[in-house]
Amino acid sequence: MPNLFGRTLSRSQLERYTGASWQVGGIRHLRFVEGVEDGTDVIQFDTGTGLTFNVLPGRGLDIASAKYCAASLSYDTPTGEAHAAHFDPQGIGWLKTFFSGLLTTCGLTWAGAACDDQGVVLGIHGRYSHIPCRYLKTGDEWIGNTRRLWVAGEIRESVIFGPNIVLRRTISTEIGSNTITIEDAVRNEAFEPVPHQLIYHINIGFPVLDENTELLINSKWRPRDAEAEKGKELYNHFETPKAGYAEKAYYHDIVSDKKGFCHSALVNPKFANERGIGVHVRHRKKELHRFCQWKMMGAGTYVCGLEPANCSVQGRAHDRADGALVFLKPGEERNYLVEISVLPDNDAIAVVRKLIGENK
Repeated sequence: MPNLFGRTLSRSQLERYTGASWQVGGIRHLRFVEGVEDGTDVIQFDTGTGLTFNVLPGRGLDIASAKYCAASLSYDTPTGEAHAAHFDPQGIGWLKTFFSGLLTTCGLTWAGAACDDQGVVLGIHGRYSHIPCRYLKTGDEWIGNTRRLWVAGEIRESVIFGPNIVLRRTISTEIGSNTITIEDAVRNEAFEPVPHQLIYHINIGFPVLDENTELLINSKWRPRDAEAEKGKELYNHFETPKAGYAEKAYYHDIVSDKKGFCHSALVNPKFANERGIGVHVRHRKKELHRFCQWKMMGAGTYVCGLEPANCSVQGRAHDRADGALVFLKPGEERNYLVEISVLPDNDAIAVVRKLIGENK
C-alpha cells in the first residue's frame, strides 16, 4: 500500500480522501512550446512523495529534469530539453543538445569519445538519445493496493545496409515510492553481428552535489587519464565550483552483492540543516560490468555522473583495439536493469552506507 504523508493508505482509503487520482500523484502528458524545446513531448511523473521527473518520448525515453521536494536531483544544462530535430551528430556536436538531466542513454552501436573506427567516423556518445520512440504506452493502474505508474516504448537505431538494433524500454515507479526502475531489452534484428555499446549516463547536480557530498562505492578504481591522476585521492569528494576546471573520470570495478547487484550513491549528509539527501544507483554487474565516474566541478558545469556501462568512455575504436568491444549476434537479445532511488534523509543514507560497506 502507498505510504504517503506519514500514513499507509489502501486504494479504498485514498479514493475516499480524494476527488481525482492525480491529487496525490500520477502521470501527465505535456508539450513544450518555445525555443529549441518547441514540440518536445514530456511524460511527467509524480509519485506523491515529493519525487517528480520528466521522461522524453522524443529523446529515447530518457529522463530529463528530476526533483525531490523541490530540490533538483539532476544537473540540467543550458541547452534545455531540445527537440531531437536539432541533433548535430558530428564530432562533439552531441553536446549542443545534451540536456543531461537525470538519465541520458548513450549508444546503441557506439558510445564514448568521437573516433574513426575502421574508416567509420563517429561523433560522441551515439544516436540513441536523439531517436524518438515508437509504440508509446503509459499506464497508471492499481494492482491490488499498489498503484503503478509506467511508460514504455521502442527505440530503433537503424540504417539501410547497416545496423538494425532495437531497444524496448519500460520506466516505472509507484505512488508512495522514491525509486525509478529502468528496464531495457536490446535486440539485434539484422542478420550480421553488430557492435553494441551502452552507457547509462546518470547525472547528479546541485543541491545533492556540493562540497559536503561524498561518493559511496566499494570498488577497485583507477583514473582514466593524466588529468584524473591530479588530485586522484579526492575522487570520492567534491569541491566548490571553479571556472576553467578540467573534467576528471575514474573507472570503477565495483564489488557486487550476493545477488549480483552493484551499488553506488552520492550522499550529502549536511543538506537542509543536516537532514541529508542522496541518490542511490543499483544495477546488475553481469549486464553492465563497466562503471565510470564523471567528476566535473566547473562553474556552471557542476555535476557528477554515475555511469553503469558495458564499455569504456574512450570510444568504439579504443574498445575494439583493446579487445573489449561487445557484439550482438543476429537475433541476440540482452536485458538491462537500472534503479535510481532518492535517499530522503540521513537515516536512509545510513542504510545504504552500511549496504555498500558490507559488499566486500
